Amino acid sequence: MKILVVDDEPNVRRTLRIALEAAGHEVREATSGAEALSSVGHRPCDAALVDLRLGGESGLNLIGPLREQAPRMILVVITAHASIDSAVEAMRRGADDYLPKPFTPAEVRAVLDRVARQRGLRDRVEALEDQVRREVPETSLDARDPAMARLLELARRVAPTDAAVLIRGESGTGKGVLARALHGWSGRAGGPFVTVSCPSLGAELLESELFGHAKGAFTGAVRDTVGKVAAAEGGTLFLDEVGDLPVALQPKLLRFLQEKRYERVGEASERQADVRLIAATNRDLEAMVADGTFRDDLLYRLNILEIGMPPLRERADSLELADHLLAFFAQQSGRRLIGFTSEARAAIGRHSWPGNLRELRNAVERAAILAAGPEIGLADLPERVARGPLEAGHGGEVEVGGPMTLEALEVEHIRRVLAASGSLDEAARTLGVDPSTLFRKRRKYGL
Repeated sequence: MKILVVDDEPNVRRTLRIALEAAGHEVREATSGAEALSSVGHRPCDAALVDLRLGGESGLNLIGPLREQAPRMILVVITAHASIDSAVEAMRRGADDYLPKPFTPAEVRAVLDRVARQRGLRDRVEALEDQVRREVPETSLDARDPAMARLLELARRVAPTDAAVLIRGESGTGKGVLARALHGWSGRAGGPFVTVSCPSLGAELLESELFGHAKGAFTGAVRDTVGKVAAAEGGTLFLDEVGDLPVALQPKLLRFLQEKRYERVGEASERQADVRLIAATNRDLEAMVADGTFRDDLLYRLNILEIGMPPLRERADSLELADHLLAFFAQQSGRRLIGFTSEARAAIGRHSWPGNLRELRNAVERAAILAAGPEIGLADLPERVARGPLEAGHGGEVEVGGPMTLEALEVEHIRRVLAASGSLDEAARTLGVDPSTLFRKRRKYGL
């Protein structure tokens, strides 16, 4: 590596140069903050070793400017034993590690190797995240639907706080996407975003997954495990489908929410965590409180701030979302897909999408694979989407009490009211809904 040594003591610089060059590194020296910044500005380097006392200067004040000039540079501070607190402060400001004086050549090499390994792991994580973003389309949060626009405005106001957030909504509405967006809009964006799927494990294993366990805590616990709470330190912990959290684990989660303290399974010592909690559920938690399967005090702590994700059938932007997904799948497959035919767009607009955004994604991905030409046609869509609500019943004349779906009955009723009304406002009053609801239903059913 190309390494810059910043220290005002010649003996320290000489010792570090000998140790680093013996390990095959290229070494440059600086005696002051200004000299260090000038050196990095003219010739980038891979790492810098910075003394916290540079004559009359404080090395602490150099951390930020160095990090701004070279964000990916490994930065290790050098400190005397009496200045460990200052070293910790330097790491809070952006340093990667510290090297206490006096040190040996082996210790210098060890700290650089350790930080380089950590940086390598971080780079691999970033590369994997980029790969996931390329392969899995994020749900667009640039919503044109008025209800979604209001929801996102609320979410942006909520994001900078550290208060717990409860996201409610049906499966597939994008609760996880919104949770990740809240993290990205917060002051914790630079920290980890860690997800725990509450329905995935039983009470004991889920407790270990969440809080970690000590070696020997149970059969199969062959080593200490830190748990998701510790992994989310400084960032956000997302509890997906918190309504499925086992009753036995709810008091421990409540204590963590109230005190930010917890214990690993099989360990008596108490730990503290700096973690923001976001939870999501598709269940009626109030009904669960009434039947004793969810604690009311936990519900109060979880929904300090509550956001409700609307189902896709109540949104007016299903076509825009379909266009967004089609563009993604076209790019992924390398195909030239220019859009949907008018028949396909009408079918997408009138389908009720019981599987919400997840169902829409699957339908568009399927259509992008099957399409013979540059446009997605009705035949490329799943049959349940293409056939429409009237065909979804048994067909024939629409009649109250007849063999048909409620959706088919609603479509015909709205159509007749629109035909008999002089304006959309009049039709909305007749139907007993507000004009924006009528607008969404017209878009949904292609009326």
